[in-house]
Amino acid sequence: MRARVLIRPKAGILDPQGVAVERALPALGFTGVANVHVGRLIELDVEDPAQLEAMCEKLLANPLIEDYEIVDSGGGAAGA
Repeated sequence: MRARVLIRPKAGILDPQGVAVERALPALGFTGVANVHVGRLIELDVEDPAQLEAMCEKLLANPLIEDYEIVDSGGGAAGA
């Protein structure tokens, strides 16, 4: 199964990349942009999708400061 793990900072956690993008966009002529958050996308093929939660908790995401969402190739989602 091909899975995607979307990882982003938890609400209230400092996101310096998001702040930099939010400040740069108006300088480039883009207006009406707010609350920018920068995260990561990890794609992987797994034989046992039941292991994805543990993979995220132990390695792929830092559960103290990041939320994650697991999206399978069928478009379903799960996560913390």
